[in-house]
Amino acid sequence: MPAPPEVPLAVQTRLPPQPLPPSRFRFPDPRGAPPSGFVAAGGDLAPETIVAAYRTGLFPWPHDGVDTLWWSPDPRAILPPERFHVSRRLARRVRQGRFRVTLDAAFAQVIAACAVRPEGTWITPGMMRAYLRLHTLGWAHSVEVWSSEGALVGGLYGLRVDGLFGAESMFHRATDASKVALLALCQHAPRAGISLIDVQLPTDHLASLGAEAIPRDRYLELVAAVRAPAQPNQ
Repeated sequence: MPAPPEVPLAVQTRLPPQPLPPSRFRFPDPRGAPPSGFVAAGGDLAPETIVAAYRTGLFPWPHDGVDTLWWSPDPRAILPPERFHVSRRLARRVRQGRFRVTLDAAFAQVIAACAVRPEGTWITPGMMRAYLRLHTLGWAHSVEVWSSEGALVGGLYGLRVDGLFGAESMFHRATDASKVALLALCQHAPRAGISLIDVQLPTDHLASLGAEAIPRDRYLELVAAVRAPAQPNQ
């Protein structure tokens, strides 16, 4: 099988992750949580709290008007960067050069687009403010896909913590645009020192792209393996 085409990626990241104060909260061990993944409620959405949660294997997922709910589902879905499945159609679309792809060029536009869903969204105003702040501090990142006319037609955003990228959400306004964004992320990951891409919950769509569902305990082992040593907020 031929190697997948490379997606040219214009990196516009402005600064590395800025130092954060220690988190005021210590999260429970998620190993005792039910398979649904609910671990804890409370705390806040300060940058150091969210980063500490990811390092513990958790992520915030608002429900019923409450932003500070913390989850670690079992099983957990991950996407090994080297296993991203490139279909013939997607490879052809990349080779045609229909899209321009950037990193960190329009974070606010991407998260706003991800929040527009007919079925409703968990990206509340509080979550949006929290991740915008993480972006300004160099922790949250976006991949943007632009049409030849310069319109934003797809993208994704997430949080980079050590060797982990927690992919939060993606959107598309043109066929395959979100897949192009995810392919660009997977190709960029080794260069950026990212070895684990977390996509949270398994779905048939993500499985078709190469994602796999693993036991929570195995996921927590992987998170521990990619953590930078001596983190001050744990």
